Amino acid sequence: MNPPGAPDPFLDNLGRIYGTFIGGLLAIVGTLAILEQLGLPDRITGYVFVFVTLAIYAGIGIAARTMRVSQYYVAGRQVPAVYNGMATAADWMSGASFVGMAGTLYVLGYDGLAYVIGWTGGFVLVAVLIAPFLRKFGAFTVPDFLGARFGGNLARMIGVLVLFACSFTYVVAQIYATGLIASRFLGFAFETAVYVGLGGILLCSMFGGMRAVTWTQVAQYLVLILAYLLPVAILSAQEFGFPLAQATYGGVLQRITELEQQMLASGLADPATLVPHLQPFTTLDPLNFFALIGCLMIGTASLPHILMRYFTAASVRDARRSVAWTLLFVAILYVTAPAYAAFAKLEVYQNVIGAGLDALPQWIYTYGKLGLVDICGQSAASADAVREACSAQPGNTGVLRLPDLAIDRDMIVIAMPEIAGLPYVIAGLVAAGGLAASLSTADGLLLAIANALSHDVYYRMVDTRAPASRRLFIARLLLLGAALLAAFVASLRPSDILSMVAWAFSLAAAGLFPALVLGIWWRRCTAAGAVCGMIAGFGITFYYLAMTQFGGMEEWYGVKNVSAGLFGVPLGFAVAILVSLVTPAPSRHVQALVLEIRKPSGEPVLRDGAS
Repeated sequence: MNPPGAPDPFLDNLGRIYGTFIGGLLAIVGTLAILEQLGLPDRITGYVFVFVTLAIYAGIGIAARTMRVSQYYVAGRQVPAVYNGMATAADWMSGASFVGMAGTLYVLGYDGLAYVIGWTGGFVLVAVLIAPFLRKFGAFTVPDFLGARFGGNLARMIGVLVLFACSFTYVVAQIYATGLIASRFLGFAFETAVYVGLGGILLCSMFGGMRAVTWTQVAQYLVLILAYLLPVAILSAQEFGFPLAQATYGGVLQRITELEQQMLASGLADPATLVPHLQPFTTLDPLNFFALIGCLMIGTASLPHILMRYFTAASVRDARRSVAWTLLFVAILYVTAPAYAAFAKLEVYQNVIGAGLDALPQWIYTYGKLGLVDICGQSAASADAVREACSAQPGNTGVLRLPDLAIDRDMIVIAMPEIAGLPYVIAGLVAAGGLAASLSTADGLLLAIANALSHDVYYRMVDTRAPASRRLFIARLLLLGAALLAAFVASLRPSDILSMVAWAFSLAAAGLFPALVLGIWWRRCTAAGAVCGMIAGFGITFYYLAMTQFGGMEEWYGVKNVSAGLFGVPLGFAVAILVSLVTPAPSRHVQALVLEIRKPSGEPVLRDGAS
């Protein structure tokens, strides 16, 4: 470990290190492809991909261990913009993006684009409204900013509670995705696979904090983007002779539309249940479509684990550049997701729908045993189970119809190589990519939770004289506790991945966005206003989520609970503004601080997170 201010050989050789890493990864893929042709069992291929990549991430995490507070919390504020953008993209592109988004586009068609638009557009808000100014402030965490801006521990504590609620909901979804992938490719029970994935998460983050997480996330981004692009590039080359799937996507959509019409004409599809892939507002009406976009955009600009990544930038200018790089690296995957969903749907429509029940492909039974594929209302665990279930259906003629097939949206991405008949080595790479996406986001979320509890609660409120060693010990202990609790909740399968993630966005948007924006852009915003706004916005959103999901309450005005922030964000702004106007203005010192953080030049307001 280098002393403060000393040159860091790792930072000086980043290009060489990660160039070697990606070269080694391609060599592993090529070697396994050759061995597969020579008879290497599929199970061994899956083990190699999962455990080799986990070992690499763990090795980086252990090698980057640190006992310096600034390194643990903000990676020493030395991360170059391009690598910070890559790490943030990995932090951002969670199991929901990698595993869930293409599956949602497969199921919802056009309406699924709300997720793509909302999540991508949110980074514009991050760049314009929040990230550079939080970096200029110089805090370690988002609640740290709230505590200093609004003068006291009440705003800080409410910020911690909101952070915990949205981050914990989000991390449960990531560990769920990890368990889903590991259970398929390692052959473990889902409940066991959840804890196997948890071990990889802890090794990446526990010893080195943000320093370790940053450099593992760069490696994880390289794995996940290669894993996402390669299968769809192969399919594009096979179908159209050109490997750029984003360019051949239109031809796939045309074929899907033609097949939909053919299935309707032949009776293989029911007009009442078929969701046309290109028809808008079939599953989301215009209100819910645009409400979801808004909640995801605002939630993106409010998620603590994303905002804290920009605390690691070397300067305000680098924070802005980091956001731009993040948007580029995120867009590479997000413009591919619609094509991924379309190619998967084309394969199913061409090769599965209309096939005889005795001639179904093996992947149906592989995923049916995991409870992810149902045929005729029953899990497709075997050919006998399928025949028995379908024989009880009126009008069944021994041919698989579209209404008979139900595919869990969360399996589309990991199953697509098998659906398309690609070599198993591609499926193993996709599994490694899905794990990289889930692990990278879980690392960032758990670190956000542990850092807020250790820094903002323990250090700021309980023991302000705690030495660095004790602060880091408490942070690691809290990281372990939060991880174990999240793994337990994930093992209960509380909901599908994308729904849990959307809830987290609404909670973050309603609880934090009004206070952050007003705290940066309105000097007149008072502590009482911010606190009341956070309580009101978060409270109404949490109530709506809980009651519609678990309490049997009917939706208000038809708004689905994934867009619950539609009620919380305006209420949070209104309450914060009204209460601020009827309470005494902040002190001149606080108003001067607000003006200072909006200046792009100069030193941070706080140095190393100290007020």
